Amino acid sequence: MQIAGLQKSSLVDYPSKIAAVVFTLGCNFRCPYCHNPNILAAVSSNKLFDEAAVFDFLNTRVNKLDAVVVSGGEPTLQKDLPAFFKKLKELDFLTKLDTNGSSPKMLEYLINNNLLDYAAMDIKAPLEKYKEVACSNIDTNDIVKSIEILKSSQIDYEFRTTTVKSQLSFDDFEKIGIILKGAKRYYLQKFKPDVTLNPQFANEHTYTDEEFFKIKTMLLKHIENVYVR
Repeated sequence: MQIAGLQKSSLVDYPSKIAAVVFTLGCNFRCPYCHNPNILAAVSSNKLFDEAAVFDFLNTRVNKLDAVVVSGGEPTLQKDLPAFFKKLKELDFLTKLDTNGSSPKMLEYLINNNLLDYAAMDIKAPLEKYKEVACSNIDTNDIVKSIEILKSSQIDYEFRTTTVKSQLSFDDFEKIGIILKGAKRYYLQKFKPDVTLNPQFANEHTYTDEEFFKIKTMLLKHIENVYVR
C-alpha cells in the first residue's frame, strides 16, 4: 500500500481511543480547503513509507495503542487496502477508515468482511453542489450508496462536514440533513485556514458559534446527534 505519512499516536482520531494514523497517498477529490495537500499527488518513491516498516512499528505498539486509523488522501483508492486492514486485525487493533465515500464497493467489502470497527465519511455538500465544492467530477450516486451502507451497517460511524461559510449556506445544511436523515452522528467541523490546497482559502472563514447553534438545531430534526468541533 502507498503510505505517505504516519502519526504514531493520536488522542483525537478514534473516539475515546489511543490510535496511530496511517495516511495513504492520493485522492480523487480536490477540495480547496484540504489540510493534507502534500499527499494528494504522486511523490517520489523514496518519500513513501515502507509498509513492512510501518508494521514493524505497530508490532511494538500492541497492547499500547488501541486502534489504527487509515486516512488520506482517500484510502479506498488503494487496491490492497483490505489486506492492510486484515493485518491490523491480526494484531488485534481496532480499525477506523476515513473516507470521502466515493468507493461504496470497497466500503461495503471492508464492512462485510469484518475489517472495520469505525468509519468516518466526509459529506462535502448537498448533492447538487458536490462537484463544485470538491472540485471533481463525482458520481453522487456513489456518495448516496456509501451513506446508506454506513447507516444500515453494524459498525460505528460518523458523518462530518468541513464548514467554509462561503461554500455552504443554511439551506445547504438543511439539504444535507435530509440526505443523512436517520444517521446517528454528524459533526460540523470548523474550517481552520492553517494549511489549504488552494492558498486563497487562507482568507476564508467558518460560521460563528451562534450560527453553528442555529445550524445544529435545524439538523437535529433529521439526525440523532449533531456536534460542532
